[in-house]
Amino acid sequence: MDGVELREIKIFLVLAEELHFGRTAERMRVTPARISQTIKKQERAIGAELFKRTSRSVQLTPTGMVLRDGLAVGYQQIKEALAAAAAAVRGITGELDVAYSAAWCGALVVAATDVFRARHPNCLVRINESLLLDPVSPLRNGTHDIPLVELPIEEPDIVNGPVLFSEPRVLVVPRSHPFAQRDTVSLEDLSEAPLITVTGQPQYFLDHHYPHRTPKGRLIPRGPSTTAWQEVLALVGAGKGVSPTCARAAQYYSRPDVVYVPFSDAPLVEYGLLWTATNSTPKVQAFIEVLLETARSSALAGL
Repeated sequence: MDGVELREIKIFLVLAEELHFGRTAERMRVTPARISQTIKKQERAIGAELFKRTSRSVQLTPTGMVLRDGLAVGYQQIKEALAAAAAAVRGITGELDVAYSAAWCGALVVAATDVFRARHPNCLVRINESLLLDPVSPLRNGTHDIPLVELPIEEPDIVNGPVLFSEPRVLVVPRSHPFAQRDTVSLEDLSEAPLITVTGQPQYFLDHHYPHRTPKGRLIPRGPSTTAWQEVLALVGAGKGVSPTCARAAQYYSRPDVVYVPFSDAPLVEYGLLWTATNSTPKVQAFIEVLLETARSSALAGL
């Protein structure tokens, strides 16, 4: 593929991920026609089709798969070399404190930190767990630079970054509860069991995750409140009530006394990045970029 520019390689790799000309065009900020022209140019240079296109789908050909696998590693190495050179110019040094609010967020933060340290060896990254009851105060007092937490967080001095991923919502119930025998529960079912809640979060956060009424207006009874996730599980296991969380909690917090039952109608739980408006530094933005890349790679790998 003599004469092919780096951007054209990226177009091919993005289309190989998305398998959709429109989404590829949005990510590359060009028109779908430009994407099509670039792929046709590459196919002419190689002498074979890279994608099979129909009115309903786009699929890689065997030749396209070979090209994707061969280019992906080299392209990543080029990106990392360019990022390292840019970092040297920008002087990304010092320290960065990154926090996470749940174990599944922590896994993503750790993976991103490994990449960030390789690109910016002169910047020390510290990883901390964000307190369930208050993810905002450590931002304001400078203890944390960037937390990855459950949303929504709506504060005038806090910047809401991109949503990195979303998870299906489930209900944690005692193993002896009738809900434990169901395949799914609904938001209306919340009126039939005490809701165990957390305290310390902003009221709008609590209203979003622990509503007082069902969609049809039925009152949701209140159970005990706590400030720690492990205490929530202990209270549920003891039969004191039920509590919502995300589906991935079942992988990280398996217990013999609780069951995780999927909601059939609840909104997804969203996880995103925060930072203060006064702390949008090059190193903060550089780490955010790495986190976005890592989240995308994890999603493609099915992690």
